[in-house]
Amino acid sequence: MKNLIITLVFAFFTHSFYAQGAFDKFDGQDDVTSVIVNKKMFDLMSKVKVDASDKETQQYINLIKKLDYLKVFTTKNPKIEADMKASADKYIKTAGLEELMRVNDSGKNVKIMVKSGASDTQIKELLMFVDGAKNDETVLLSLTGNFDLNEISVLTDKMQLPGGTDLKKASKGKK
Repeated sequence: MKNLIITLVFAFFTHSFYAQGAFDKFDGQDDVTSVIVNKKMFDLMSKVKVDASDKETQQYINLIKKLDYLKVFTTKNPKIEADMKASADKYIKTAGLEELMRVNDSGKNVKIMVKSGASDTQIKELLMFVDGAKNDETVLLSLTGNFDLNEISVLTDKMQLPGGTDLKKASKGKK
């Protein structure tokens, strides 16, 4: 019994760390722009004093308290785009993510995948992959924590994330 518990704990933690490390190979690569925000930075950001009457900023502060990790990688390099797509596809299969939304618009393909939490709108992990059309950037975004999908539009507005308009559509679609 003790071995079973140890095995389950080990499996849980290695899966959590895999989520953080699956896309690390893109960090620091030439032709890749990366934004990485960890739990410590989210904690620091949440301690900023805000005007209590500014409801949108208050919602933003409440959301970032629930976030653990944000990684965004963008590129226009075709070879790296192919590698990002392969890495995202492999991760989607192994991480148990479910499709939330898929959009194909003028050659731009957007996939938004999630790992649900306790309720339909609670999210533990969100992965967005935007396969750039001609001259558009390919975007790979990974967000982990324990947050409500309906809160995402506040994050995309305040942080001006690449692919934010697609995330905003997803948060409105799953209410």
